[in-house]
Amino acid sequence: MEKKRLYLASGNKHKQQEMQQILPDYEIRIPSDDGIDFDPVEDGKTFYENSLIKARALFELVHEPVIADDSGICVEALKGEPGIFTSRYAGPDYPHGRPDGKKISQDEQNKYLIGQLNATGAKNRNCHYTCAMVLLLNQDRFFVAQETFEGELIGSIEEQAGSGGFGYDPIVWLPQYKKTVAEISADEKNKISHRGKAVRAIAKILESLEF
Repeated sequence: MEKKRLYLASGNKHKQQEMQQILPDYEIRIPSDDGIDFDPVEDGKTFYENSLIKARALFELVHEPVIADDSGICVEALKGEPGIFTSRYAGPDYPHGRPDGKKISQDEQNKYLIGQLNATGAKNRNCHYTCAMVLLLNQDRFFVAQETFEGELIGSIEEQAGSGGFGYDPIVWLPQYKKTVAEISADEKNKISHRGKAVRAIAKILESLEF
């Protein structure tokens, strides 16, 4: 039987792979798979708003069901920063992104975030990832799931470890595993991650729908 197709409003192939692992009964496609140039302006004030912006923008291009997510890392001692600005974060001087719009490398982001937290002298190293996921069937019909994934930032950048996952995973410590997120397996991560939990909630909605 031919798999039903779902478009993922992202250019991130890591996210596409994670989504495909969790939704094996669907064909998960991203815009670049079809040669679509996709870079909407994410000017929402929350993860949910940015997720809906992306979903609606891609639906206008493909006119098929779309899944979109907006996610980021929130550090308690930094009042939830970088939050929705996670991908644009460029250190304490530019927590919401550089004025020229250029992004810095992930290695630099990791170093800056650990350094910024250490500079506060805060003992609280708690952080969590947030994922707001939207399943959009048409412009006025959509479903939302928002989930979190708790951990702690490592003490120094020298402690980063692991080659799995992506983004900030090498600097987020999971006490229950005694490993960073980047050191656990993909299956383990999908069971407990913000995105894994959100997409499973969306999967239950998909099971009850016909499209």
